[in-house]
Amino acid sequence: MARTGNNNNCLFGPVQSRRLGYSLGIDLIKFKTCTLNCVFCECGKTTFMTPLRKIFFPTARVLQELSEFFANNPPPDVLTFSGGGEPTLAGNIGDIIREIKKKYPQKLCLLTNSTLLYDSKVRQEILPVDIIIASLNAVSPEVFTKINQPLFGLTPTKVMNGLLELKKLYKGRLLLELFIVPGVNDTEQELTLLRDFAKKLQPAGIQLNSLDRPGVESWVQPATPEKMLEIKKFFAEFNTNYYLKR
Repeated sequence: MARTGNNNNCLFGPVQSRRLGYSLGIDLIKFKTCTLNCVFCECGKTTFMTPLRKIFFPTARVLQELSEFFANNPPPDVLTFSGGGEPTLAGNIGDIIREIKKKYPQKLCLLTNSTLLYDSKVRQEILPVDIIIASLNAVSPEVFTKINQPLFGLTPTKVMNGLLELKKLYKGRLLLELFIVPGVNDTEQELTLLRDFAKKLQPAGIQLNSLDRPGVESWVQPATPEKMLEIKKFFAEFNTNYYLKR
């Protein structure tokens, strides 16, 4: 679930998510602020790349929007930190998580590109979240760079180490999301590297995605259903599902 345009609200949706049920999105950052410029991103090219966390929207404003939503709408199944960039760049995400957990019984989900999980403060802040869907699209540096176009200094090793450190403390449901870019990360070599890492991480499940809407780069094409099924079988030892990217 991702917001594909910018507006002045922190909440978007709710939408019927294939993964999460009736999900209300919470976007804590300015549109297209991220640590990556992924070639497949449905929200468009990243316009502000940064590793620096800051408060984009005051905590009180986010909580007020939630209060107004619940007062006027049927309750969703889940509240999901998502949107047009990387949610953990929000410096107040920890405060917002704590306040939401105090007030609302809904499950709380975080969609993250995993790039800030090397930061122990970020890991601590997100521990109360019920479901974390964390992305890793490549293990080899050259493939990681081609797909994710990261900020200087962000490497797959740094991302993987952050995920492994999170797993040591996290008690919720950690899912690993892999976005398949045909001809780039769907080779046996790259998939084997990803599977080897998954064996170390032992996520609760693996979610495979491929292009559904146009991405940033026109050369990115969707994987065929046959290829996605083949890759699903490759990860057969895990609880693996695949979806078209939406």
